[in-house]
Amino acid sequence: MDENKYTEELYRKGALAKIAARKLGNLSSQVKDSALLAMAEQLESQAEKIIAANQLDLASGQQKGLSKTLLDRLMLNENRIVEMVSGLRTLASLTDPVGEVISMWTRPNGLQVGKVRVPLGVVGMIYEARPNVTVDAAGLCLKTGNAIILRGGSEAINSNKIITDIISSAAVEAGAPENSIQLIETTDREAVNVMLKMNKYLDVLIPRGGAGLIQTVVENATVPVIETGVGNCHVYVDESANLEMAKKIVVNAKCQRPGVCNAAETLLVHRAIAEDFLPAVGELLVKEEVELRGCQETMALIPGIKSASVEDYATEFLDLIFAIKIVSDMEEAIDHIHYYGTGHSEAIVTENYTRAQEFLRLVDAAAVYVNASTRFTDGFQFGFGAEIGISTQKLHARGPMGLPELTSTKFIIFGNGQIRI
Repeated sequence: MDENKYTEELYRKGALAKIAARKLGNLSSQVKDSALLAMAEQLESQAEKIIAANQLDLASGQQKGLSKTLLDRLMLNENRIVEMVSGLRTLASLTDPVGEVISMWTRPNGLQVGKVRVPLGVVGMIYEARPNVTVDAAGLCLKTGNAIILRGGSEAINSNKIITDIISSAAVEAGAPENSIQLIETTDREAVNVMLKMNKYLDVLIPRGGAGLIQTVVENATVPVIETGVGNCHVYVDESANLEMAKKIVVNAKCQRPGVCNAAETLLVHRAIAEDFLPAVGELLVKEEVELRGCQETMALIPGIKSASVEDYATEFLDLIFAIKIVSDMEEAIDHIHYYGTGHSEAIVTENYTRAQEFLRLVDAAAVYVNASTRFTDGFQFGFGAEIGISTQKLHARGPMGLPELTSTKFIIFGNGQIRI
């Protein structure tokens, strides 16, 4: 295996991206928005071609034995293309963060010091399965004046190729620089190893996918990394919960799209309401074909389910599998979340205002919910148009990463002849 050929390709694309980024950083908001709208229009008009390419990926995935949930993440249909198109149009309607003066102040010597938003430069995106990420990432980067080099998973290569061709051509025709959006087309994993070391060309790497991918990037990259999150998310049903509301939230958080990072993986239930709640919600979950794994107390209330192991409570299943545990109080629930959680999305269902506020204050996660499904942790749902990932780290960005998170800052200083003495 000759790694040099990947090095040459990636370095060439990196150099072209650097040139594009310099131009993108000074592109007007009007041109960027026109490019986003052109990208949306072309995706809409060429939906049939995209779906046809996606069918090739789905057929290949089925032959490789991909799970039902992974195939769902991979699949594109008319509705999902509509969502991608809507995301781009929403981005075009949002305020451009580039050039925003965050603050300005005057020093005693008369110097005016300001802090302004600027693009990051060149973003490297390494991701798996979901071809809609290609559109979201490219759109967000273009809006914020960043060039992007995309490296999607092999399972979505046909989808990613046609999508990148469509949106890149549309953006250039609308006035964006050539090579603003580029795709690494080789599916060989050796190319990723090259990408991780491209400090000369990449300003930041963003991995988006499973725990294995993220760990590999974080542990081996020399390029700065924004770590997007594994989602071992919890729903805690408190003793004061409205149980009808709790059933709806739990079923939605687990079942609406089980293969995504904001789906719930563990259900925690207060012992005082477990006898009333668990059999009822268990019946609903089983109807949705969810495999339940519970503690000993849960197994007594929902006969026939599997015993939950310590590993189950630590696992992001990304599938129709749900771990359940009965807890004595909210403190035990929070302790469980802190021990097993990944800092992604956590929810409490309660009618007690004080407990709700305590949960919000004490739970350390990127998104903390009261009486709502964890499935809302999403850039589009939060009003960002799209997201490039959901960060579970605490430096620079946390939670769904929209436009501001794809910018850095620089200081601008105005003087009238001051010198330092």
